[in-house]
Amino acid sequence: MTTGTTTDRRGVAVVGALMLGAFAFNTTENLPIGILELMSDDLGQSLPAVGLLVSGYGLTVAVVSVPIAKVTRSVPRRLVLCVLLAALFLASVAAAVVSSYWVLLAGRLVTAVAQALFWAVMGPVAVGLFPPHVRGRVIGALSVGGSLALVLGVPGGTWLGQHAGWQAPFLVVGTIAIPSFIVIAAVLPTSRPEEGHAVRGVAPDTRRFAVVLTVTGLTVTGVFAGYTYISQFLVDESGFGESSVSTVLLAFGIAGIVGVAVYGRFLDRWPRATLALPVTTQAVALLGLYAAGGSRIVAVIMVMFLGASVGPVFMATQSQVMHFAPGRTETAIAANGAAYNSGVAAGAFAGGLLLSHLGVRGVFLVGGLMTVAALLVLLEEQFLSLGGKDRWTDIPELARDAGAVRSQP
Repeated sequence: MTTGTTTDRRGVAVVGALMLGAFAFNTTENLPIGILELMSDDLGQSLPAVGLLVSGYGLTVAVVSVPIAKVTRSVPRRLVLCVLLAALFLASVAAAVVSSYWVLLAGRLVTAVAQALFWAVMGPVAVGLFPPHVRGRVIGALSVGGSLALVLGVPGGTWLGQHAGWQAPFLVVGTIAIPSFIVIAAVLPTSRPEEGHAVRGVAPDTRRFAVVLTVTGLTVTGVFAGYTYISQFLVDESGFGESSVSTVLLAFGIAGIVGVAVYGRFLDRWPRATLALPVTTQAVALLGLYAAGGSRIVAVIMVMFLGASVGPVFMATQSQVMHFAPGRTETAIAANGAAYNSGVAAGAFAGGLLLSHLGVRGVFLVGGLMTVAALLVLLEEQFLSLGGKDRWTDIPELARDAGAVRSQP
């Protein structure tokens, strides 16, 4: 991504800061999962009430993503990102210092709003610092930061909470936002949001944009219908001991990081394939768990397949909504984020309803079939596009003009 110029070095520094911010926000979102009982006991609240700190967070992100992106579309991005990172820091400190459920809940809601806008803004900001032909690689780098949260952030936060109290990981995550804040404040070029090539879609297309959002919603709902109950599946169906489940889930997370890193390198060259392929492997993984998950070896392989699919699917849809955005790219990314978080909630809810009727294996069947439906929607759109010019290839042409459209330092 770099050529050794001052602007490129600044761009790399900003991308690194945004990766760190994405890691902090994603860790914060899922942090209570591993320390629910500790928080419940200390705060004197029931587990469902503490669980609301997670579900309410995701629902808030889903609801406010598009409205807040529209409201702030004229605010300079350096100011927006600094405010969001400051909000993450202050809310995390409040959670660690004030031992109150209601203060914690309020802080979580503030952080959720900040995360919704952070994810909408960071992609266009990062992409705008580099030529258009490396757009996919930039999105891929940002996705690695978010993916690391599930592999390092949440397990590390769980361990720290068990040894130093549940407040400690919140304080650490808040501290992580500080270097990101400093780099953004010092290095990010001062420019209006409407400046630069990343503010609008490369090939605006309302139909394709809607297709990508549909694929996001179906795939995320499908995967979380099953994955929400993966621990139960591994114990009841695959025969793993409870102590072994964390190891299998670690393999899921590592496969996810590898998948994002690998697919991210090919987003610019084969954008359609880098969405269709992980959607296909996700369907194979979910249906494979349903059909043959009773075998431990098969279960581990399918879980790793699933891990290597989920992150790349979202990363590829982020890249495509920016490409086909019918309006501003941050609004398009916000819509995709809303579809993602709605899918998480809908998948977990649907899985819970179906669990008592179909059993845990049946939930994975439903998730797999939903993913197959997403694949059919995607393939139909690609088949229809064969009859005309595929404007996706416009990115290399835009690269020739990259010097003229870069944000100024």
